[in-house]
Amino acid sequence: MASRPTPDQVHWLTGQFCEDSKEVTYQRSITSRVQFEACLSLIVAACIFGMFSISDYSLLGLTKEYYLLVAMRCVVVVLCLSLALIIYRWGGYADSAWLHALPLWVLATGIILIVPLRPDSLSTQTTAVVVATMAFYLLIPNLLKVVTLASLYLSAGFIVSAVLFADITPMTTLRIALLLIMANAVGFFALLRLESLQRKQFSLLHEERHQNCKLLKEIAHRKSLETQLRTLAERDALTGLNNRGHFIKLATALLHRSQHENMPFSLFMIDVDHFKKINDTWGHSHGDWVLTKIAEVCSQSLRPMDVIGRFGGEEFVMALPNTGPEDAQMVAEQLKKQVAELPLKEGMSELCLSITIGIAVAHNEKTTLESLIKQADQMLYVGKRDGRNKVVMFQI
Repeated sequence: MASRPTPDQVHWLTGQFCEDSKEVTYQRSITSRVQFEACLSLIVAACIFGMFSISDYSLLGLTKEYYLLVAMRCVVVVLCLSLALIIYRWGGYADSAWLHALPLWVLATGIILIVPLRPDSLSTQTTAVVVATMAFYLLIPNLLKVVTLASLYLSAGFIVSAVLFADITPMTTLRIALLLIMANAVGFFALLRLESLQRKQFSLLHEERHQNCKLLKEIAHRKSLETQLRTLAERDALTGLNNRGHFIKLATALLHRSQHENMPFSLFMIDVDHFKKINDTWGHSHGDWVLTKIAEVCSQSLRPMDVIGRFGGEEFVMALPNTGPEDAQMVAEQLKKQVAELPLKEGMSELCLSITIGIAVAHNEKTTLESLIKQADQMLYVGKRDGRNKVVMFQI
């Protein structure tokens, strides 16, 4: 049983991809380049074909044959230039291969028609046919099968025209036929190799791009995982706030900056009043809800420069750089008020939600974050001892 060709496999005879969809993709990828090169090569070929009217005049003079040759050359030139414009604007291998074939057949027909009008210049015409055949294969971009058919038409038509109008001997006919067969063979295998190499290069580039896309996706996936791991390492799973370790890292940097700039620095320790009773009365799910809502209120009250974290259990900690005692007191009172005004879940109407806040304000350059946390924690317990729902401040 014959094995199925792979998508990147190139046909040994046509130089095209065995898979039609891959061949169409390749042809469309080179459309703009082919349109430009085909247009340019056809303009050059038309100009060269037209310029030979000068040699026609030197050989024929102002005869009937000369005028017929000039008329034929003008028709070929106009057709080639028109087709060049059409190909440049709309032509592409994938959608209109026939359009790329027309100029070859027009040029081939024009070359063949020269023989009956100038039979005495057969040797020159033979050279021109060989050059035209190589140009068909290598200079005018086209599909191999299209070029092969046009070149065979040119060769066969030239030989027939030479036999009919140039009165050549069988031996001369054989020599011309062998010369044209050799030209077609060289041109065919040269273009076949070129077509195969171009498609293999396209496959390699396509595979490289595919691998690059996979690599970029893998990098993006790894970055996403790194972000998730960093979030897990730095964030509290329930509230989304900074965890204790990450808060200390950020707050320490803020404290050092405030001390360097000789600016005040405030730290809040916040405790949810009677939190154990909330868990015991309404359950841990309601207790978690209370913590998340208080975390939201605290986060919304922050400035971009402030930092908040969950210190543990029902305790939160906030670092407020460039914040003196009066401002810290005002922020804490406002925060306590906002928590007290939080709408509660259904069935928790009996709960009077409140928090107690202990504040420590640092002015001394030698103050450490650890000492601030300790002082704010002491103030927190003073507030809880005095009946909770308090804001208590300690200044260093």
